[in-house]
Amino acid sequence: MKIRVSRLTASLTLLTMAAGLTAACGGSSGGSGDSLTLWMYPVITDVQANTAYWNKIEKDFEAANAGTDLKIELQPWDGRDQKVATALSGGKGPDIVLLGPDQVPQYVKNGTLKPVDGAVAPIKGSFLPGALDALSVDGKLYAAPIYHTVTSMIFNKKLLDKAGITSPPQTWDEIKAAAPKLKAEGVATLDYSASPEASLNMNFYPLLWQAGGTVFSPDGKKSAFNSPEGLEALTFLTDLYKDGSVPKSALTNKNVVTDQALGKQEVAAGLMNVPADAEVAAKAWGEDNVIVGMPLQGKKRVGFGLPGGLAVNARSKNTEATDKFLTFMTDPKQITSLGTASGFLSPRTDVKVPPPNARAAKFAEALQYTYSGDANPAARQVMALLRTEIQAALTGKKTPKQALEDAAEQSDELLARQR
Repeated sequence: MKIRVSRLTASLTLLTMAAGLTAACGGSSGGSGDSLTLWMYPVITDVQANTAYWNKIEKDFEAANAGTDLKIELQPWDGRDQKVATALSGGKGPDIVLLGPDQVPQYVKNGTLKPVDGAVAPIKGSFLPGALDALSVDGKLYAAPIYHTVTSMIFNKKLLDKAGITSPPQTWDEIKAAAPKLKAEGVATLDYSASPEASLNMNFYPLLWQAGGTVFSPDGKKSAFNSPEGLEALTFLTDLYKDGSVPKSALTNKNVVTDQALGKQEVAAGLMNVPADAEVAAKAWGEDNVIVGMPLQGKKRVGFGLPGGLAVNARSKNTEATDKFLTFMTDPKQITSLGTASGFLSPRTDVKVPPPNARAAKFAEALQYTYSGDANPAARQVMALLRTEIQAALTGKKTPKQALEDAAEQSDELLARQR
C-alpha cells in the first residue's frame, strides 16, 4: 500500500466533525516519469474508511493506467493553507492537490496552478454551473470538481418540545423568539464555532450573507464586511452570545458535534452542519429527535456549500497522467462512490448520489441555497484577521462596530499591499 501516513491526528473537516491523518509528505517537485502524487484530505470522516477508500482509488487507477505509479498522501485539514502555500510557492508539493474555491485565486495569482479545462472538456457541460464558476479564475477552470458540500441547520426535537416550540425556527426573528423559551429550560439556542481554527465560511460569513452583506467590495480591492449588514450580522450573534443563547463553548468549538454543546444536548440548534453531523446526532439523540431544516433566513436565505476540486501543480511534468487522473475522478462511478462514502453531493447535474436516508435527502434540498463565498486571492488572510476581531466582540473586549472597523482597516492594508 503506497498511501503514506506518518501519525494519526484528530482533524476537523470543512464542514463536519472529523479525524485526519497527518502525512509525512515527501512531496514531489512536480513529479517525474510515470509517478504521480496526490495530496488528499479527510473528506470521509471515518479514518479507516477514508484510508480504505483512497487505497482502492489508487489501485483502481493504476490497474486502468498500466505503468503509472499513483501515490496518495493523506493530509490533515489543520495547517493545510500554510503547508500547501509553502509547498507550491517553493516549487515542491504534489502533482495534484484538493482545493476549495477560496484557495484557488491566491495560487493562480502566484502562478502555481495550471488550468484543467482540457481534462474536463468532454464533460464540462455536465457540471453544476456554480461549481465551475467557483473554481475558475478569469474564465479558466483551475480545479476539477469531484464533490459538492452542503450545510444546513439541525435541530434537537426533544429540546424544542421541552420548550414548547412546535416548529423549528427558520429565520433570525424566530431564533430570537425561541431563545427565552429555551433559556427557561436551561438550554442554549444556537450552536456556533468561534474557534481560531474554524473557517468563517462555517460560521460568520453565512450570517453576513443572510443579512445581505459581502466580504469584499465588487472590485475585490477593499473589505465590505464593516457595512451596516455586517454590523447587523455580528450584533445578532453577539446579542445571542451575551444572553447565553449561544453557548460559551463556542469560543473553542471547531464546528464539531461530538463532545460539544450540540452533541451533548445543551443547545437546541446547529447553525452550519453537514450531513455527517446529522448522523452523529441521530446516534446521540435518537433517530426521531433529529430535524434537518434549511439555512437560516435574514434578508436572504443562504447557507455555505462548495465544490471540492482537484488542482494541478503548475510545475508538474506529468500532464498526461494528471489529465488521466482528473478524468478518472470526475467519472460518474467515482463521483457516486466518493459521494456515498463522504456524504457529500455530486457536482454533476447528470450524476446523483443516492441519499441514504430522509435526513440526507433534506440536506440535498438545501443545495439550492448554498454559496461558495467571495473569491479573492487574499480571502484566507482576511479571514484570519476578521476571525480574531469576532472573538474580541464575542468576549466583550470590543463592540461589534469597533471589531468590524478594526478588521476592515487591517484587511484594507493587506489588500492594498497585494495590488
